[in-house]
Amino acid sequence: MSALPDLDSLKLLVDVGELGSLGQAAKAAGIAQPSASKRIALLERRLGLPLIERTPRGSTLTAEGKMVAGWAAQVLAAAQELMRAVQAVRHGEAAHLRVAASMTVAEYLVPRWLGELQNREPDVQVGLDVINSSDVAARVLAEEVELGFVEGPSVPEGLDSRVVGTDRLVVVVAPGHPWTRRRTALRGPELAATPLVVREPGSGTRETLDVAFKSLHRASPRLELGSNSAVKGAALAGAAPAVLSGYAVEADVATGRLVEVPLAGINLVRNLRAVWRRGRALTPPAATLLAIASRP
Repeated sequence: MSALPDLDSLKLLVDVGELGSLGQAAKAAGIAQPSASKRIALLERRLGLPLIERTPRGSTLTAEGKMVAGWAAQVLAAAQELMRAVQAVRHGEAAHLRVAASMTVAEYLVPRWLGELQNREPDVQVGLDVINSSDVAARVLAEEVELGFVEGPSVPEGLDSRVVGTDRLVVVVAPGHPWTRRRTALRGPELAATPLVVREPGSGTRETLDVAFKSLHRASPRLELGSNSAVKGAALAGAAPAVLSGYAVEADVATGRLVEVPLAGINLVRNLRAVWRRGRALTPPAATLLAIASRP
C-alpha cells in the first residue's frame, strides 16, 4: 500500500475547491504558492490521479479532484473529531463535564458526539474516561462522572438509562480457518463449545456473550484480553475464533483481513445505553450530549 496522504495536503486540496484557486488556498495555509504547488503535485503522484487543472487563468479542480476533495473533507472532519476526543481524555479533572464510556462506544461513537457537542457549545470542556462497562457504572454511581455510556445487557440498580443505539457481536476468524469453508451457519451450541478469544470479564461485550451462552455447555476461553485491538490481533494471528463488536471489525472484514462467520439460533444484538445517577438532574452540557447521542 502506498504512503497515505498527509492532512495538510488534503486540506490544501479542499481549500482549492472552496476558495477557487491554488493561490488563495496557499494564502489560507500560510505557505508560498510554489510550496503549495509541490504539495499538490506530490498528492497527485501518491494517488495516481490528476487533481488540479492548471490554466493561464489559474488552477481549478479536475473531476477527479472534486471527488477526492469531497472524501478529503470527510477525513478532515473525522480527524477533528479524533482530536476533540483526545483532548477530552487529557482534560481530566479540569473538565466542566465528566463522562465515562466503555471502550467500544468510546472508540467508534463518542468522538462524533463530542464533535457535535463542541460545535453547539464550544466553551464546554469535556473529560472522558475510557474503561469497561462495569467500571463506567461504578463511576457514575460514585458521582465521579456525570454521564456514562455502556454496552452491556443490564443496568445496575441506582442508575437511570436511555438506549442510544444498538450493536451486534460478530464471530470472526483469520482467512484460512476451517470455519471460512462452512456451508451452514454456525449455531449457538457449537460456538459455545469452542474455545474463543474474548474480552475480559466486566466488559459489555463479555457480559453480552455470557448472557447468550447462559443455558449452553461452554468451553473455557482460549484467551481473555482487555481491548478490542488485542482480541482482533489474536484473531488475525490465528489463535482462535474471536467474538467482537461489529463496529470493531467492520473495516477488517471489508478488506478481507478477517472473515465473519454467519450465525444462526443465537442472539448477539445488544443495546448501547447512556446511564446517569437515578434522581439526579443532568446539567445542561450533559443533557445536550445525551440528546446528541440519542438522536437516530
